This record gives sequence, structure tokens and C-alpha cells, in this order.
Amino acid sequence: MSTLTALPPLPMRDGALTIRQLVDLYMAHYAGRDCTRLQRLTWWVAQLGNERLDEVCDDQVHAALEALAMNASRYFAGLDADGKPIHKAKKKPIAPATINRYAASLSAVFTWAIKRRIAPKAFDNPCRRIERRPENNELTRFLSDDERTRLLAACRASAWPRLYLLVLLALTTGARKGELLGLRWRDVDLVQRVVHVGRSKNGDPKVLPIVAAAAEQLVELQGRGDELVFPSRRRPDCAYAFEPRWKAALAVAKVKDFRFHDLRHSCASYLAQNGATLLEIGDLLGHRQVSMTKRYSHLASTHRAALVNRVLGDLR
Repeated sequence: MSTLTALPPLPMRDGALTIRQLVDLYMAHYAGRDCTRLQRLTWWVAQLGNERLDEVCDDQVHAALEALAMNASRYFAGLDADGKPIHKAKKKPIAPATINRYAASLSAVFTWAIKRRIAPKAFDNPCRRIERRPENNELTRFLSDDERTRLLAACRASAWPRLYLLVLLALTTGARKGELLGLRWRDVDLVQRVVHVGRSKNGDPKVLPIVAAAAEQLVELQGRGDELVFPSRRRPDCAYAFEPRWKAALAVAKVKDFRFHDLRHSCASYLAQNGATLLEIGDLLGHRQVSMTKRYSHLASTHRAALVNRVLGDLR
């Protein structure tokens, strides 16, 4: 007989709670699948952990984000001998989009506290007065046919045998890196040829089709239940730190100025160029607004011209 884990009781209208205590309560009740949520909130605890909920203000949040923006971007490079995460610095500063995600994670905690009546009455979420940083989302980088061929060949030859599968899934499903690294074998349905990657940002179940080549790879590697599809060799309960292998494959393939996230752009771009509507692309990628998908609209111009001429071309 299964037993339910008791959750910490929620205080009522307790402005004396520290941000550290509030984050602990929030994460104890968190049911989402955002694997970066804890990391970002842990950073916030280091910045504002001892501040009282009823005293934290937008100036403190703003100052913390300004300091964060001065740091170099980092990536997860695995675990050390003690099981602690290793993060290595990149050459570029933290992107505005990343800064916005940090602000959004803290804002989510405050919003949750308001909805659950933990925050004092008339509490105003200080993150609402933080201006979002402009994100340069209009520029999209996607692989040419030659680049794609060279990159997939380099991934097949990688010292990490699952790099090809990871890249192929990203390229053909448009899934985010975190969604793929968090994928467990229970989420893979080889009969229906789909993978379940939790829920979209809208809260809808997100089920993505997998192509034949990816299905073949998954059949060969098939694991069990809660096992990760892309596990670390030393700690199977953690995702494999693939960044060095990914960079090596890019170098071998001679593909420059390309991020792993650009595989998602490549997927959408290929679909747009081959007749998929913006609505279909947005549905696959889990976009909340059509405006997020419009960056691919220019790639569908040939398809739109053919459609107009086929339907309306005989009008006089």
C-alpha cells in the first residue's frame, strides 16, 4: 500500500518568512518539470535568502540581476568526485534571455505565495516592476543541408555514442535541451513512436513524434522505467554532461556560430520551408503566442506563393 509524503504546512499571511524559507516551501510543492528551476532559485537564495518576504523590494531584485548580467555565462560540465556540479565559464556574457528567466523564476515564487495566501495582504510582487531585457529572438541560425549532413556524421563518430541520438531528437522534434536531458525511458512510447516531455508552458501535455531513425536508435538502447535516456556514466541519476562532445562534433563538422538551441530553430525552419503553417510549427514547439513563431514566416514565402497561385491563380 502506497503512502503519501506529507508536505510542509503552508503558513498564512506570514510576512516574516525569509526568501530562503519561502523558496523551500515552493520547491516542496513544485510539480513542474523545469529542471533549471531549482538551480535559479538556489541562486536567488544566495542573493536574498535572509530578506523577509514583507521587506524585499524591486530595488534589491534589480541590483541582483544587474550583478548577474556582469558574469560570464557558464555551462554544466558534469560532477566532481564528491558529486558536486562542475560549471565552466563561456567566453560570452550571460544572455538577456537568461537574465529574464532568472527574474521569471523568482516572480513565480512570489505569485505562488500570493495565490496560496502566504504573502501578507496587499503584497505587491516586486518582480512586476522589473523591466524585461530585450531578447534578440528575430535572428535565427539553422543548419544548411551540407552542415546538417556533416554534423550528423560527426555525431555518429563521437566518443559518446548517444550524441547522435540526442542531436537527431533535437533536430526532428524541436524539443529543448532540458526536455531531452530529462527524458526517461517511461516517457518513450516506441509503439506509437512518440516521447512525452511533460507539459508545455501553457500547461498542456507535450507529446512529440519521433522519426524512424530516432526510433531505431531508441530500440537499440532501450532502458527501463525511471532510467534516464541520456545518463551520466559515473552517476546514472544525472544527465550526461555532453557539452565537450558537442563542441568537438561541431569542430569536426566545421559548423561555426551554432548553439545546441539552434537545432530547435533548424527543426522549425525546415518545417516552414516545406509547407508547415505557423500554427503547426507553434504547436510542435509549444509556443504560447503566434508572435514567437513569426520569425520563421519568411521561410514559408515560397509555400504561400504556391498556395495562393493554386487556389486563386485563375481569377480574372
